[in-house]
Amino acid sequence: MTIDPWLLERLVCPATRTPLRYDAGRGELVSEVARVAYPVRDGVPVLLIEEARPLD
Repeated sequence: MTIDPWLLERLVCPATRTPLRYDAGRGELVSEVARVAYPVRDGVPVLLIEEARPLD
C-alpha cells in the first residue's frame, strides 16, 4: 500500500509540524525531527501523538 503523493506533501507531524516520510516497508509515516513513527491503518494515516511509536 502507498500514500498518495499529493496527500504526503501536505501531511505534517502533529507534534513538530515538520514533513513526514512514508516508510512503505513498515507502513508508517516517520517524523525524523520528533523521532517517532505514526501508523497507517487500512490506508488511513493515524496522526495521533499517543499512537506514535518511538524510533530507536
